[in-house]
Amino acid sequence: MPTRPCWAEISTRAFENNYRFLESIAPGDAELLAIVKADAYGHSLGICAPAAVRAGARWHGVTSVEEGVQARAACPESRILVMGGVFPGQGRAIVEHALAAVAWTPDQLDELEAAARAASAPPGSIGVHLEIDTGMSRQGADPGSLEPVLGRFGANSPLRLEAVTTHLYASDESNGEATARQLTHLEEALSRINAAEAGITSRPEWLSVGASAALLGNDAHAIVAHARGSKLKLMLRPGLALYGVVPRYEPPFHGADEPSTLTAARQFLKPVLAWKTRVVSVRDVPAGAEIGYNGTFVATEPMRLALLAVGYADGLDRRLGNRFSLLVRGERAPLVGRISMDQSVLDVTEVPGTEAGDEVVILGSQEGETITAFDLADAAGTIPWEVFTRIGPRVRRIAV
Repeated sequence: MPTRPCWAEISTRAFENNYRFLESIAPGDAELLAIVKADAYGHSLGICAPAAVRAGARWHGVTSVEEGVQARAACPESRILVMGGVFPGQGRAIVEHALAAVAWTPDQLDELEAAARAASAPPGSIGVHLEIDTGMSRQGADPGSLEPVLGRFGANSPLRLEAVTTHLYASDESNGEATARQLTHLEEALSRINAAEAGITSRPEWLSVGASAALLGNDAHAIVAHARGSKLKLMLRPGLALYGVVPRYEPPFHGADEPSTLTAARQFLKPVLAWKTRVVSVRDVPAGAEIGYNGTFVATEPMRLALLAVGYADGLDRRLGNRFSLLVRGERAPLVGRISMDQSVLDVTEVPGTEAGDEVVILGSQEGETITAFDLADAAGTIPWEVFTRIGPRVRRIAV
């Protein structure tokens, strides 16, 4: 049956081209782990994960075991990494669906090992990516206290230390100072792991460090050096750039200081998602008319208003009312009044001919005008990641 006219178009061609571009600029023989967590940043895991495979991706990164199961159904041959930890009772699904897991506590390893032994999994068959806390204080093992964790990867264990990983929390800071401190802590951890190798079934294969900002900025070279120094293959984890958004750096790079990879990314990467709705109806109101809940906008002259089939339950931030414009007929039209749960209102007084059924662009391009994820984020006081992931599940994702 026809549905309410609020949808997101997902360009699989743009996604695949973005992946191939990022792969082409990755240093050396680095592997890319395509980040499709949080329903592919709100773009649809079911659409984007197979697109990554078509582009050449062998690895996918998801938040949870639940997402891992979904990704496995979409991508039967991929390596799928659960990045947000394993919770009690989830080990069985890890084993059953051949997932790899990020882990950093003995309890997590207990869960994985118990499930593997219950399934009679052979030694070294369950891949574990050991996360090191190098300064973010979020998840990860203390570099100075790794022995209890490393002792779990003995010859008879079904667990295999497949990778060492950490998360760089400030790769978008162009001075690189925070990243340098983190890499110093990482080197300490790698030294301890190398010293403990005699008791580990097999040495780790991968050093997994760095998201989009690290890949496009200046951090990638330092990461490569650490990987080579430890004789590990490098894995990078692009997320935002995969979806066609170039991270911002603070302070911004200027002129010749900008890395060539970042300059190329600005030219090549294309947004994957366009978010659209339609005009439901149009009405004329006189001067003095109050618009929306609590009358936060009052017409100072006769106006023409367009009702839209999109509201905050769809992910249109309520803070955008009276402070942002959307695109209709190639023109910017202001949102007036408070955004409702299911509807919002545009002032189309200066957009002649607007009528019911007209397409309205919330995020994307129309007749040469563009609204970016950063435009929406700046107006709402947030970041592009939140803009994407807040687009509600009732907004249909359509592969185009």
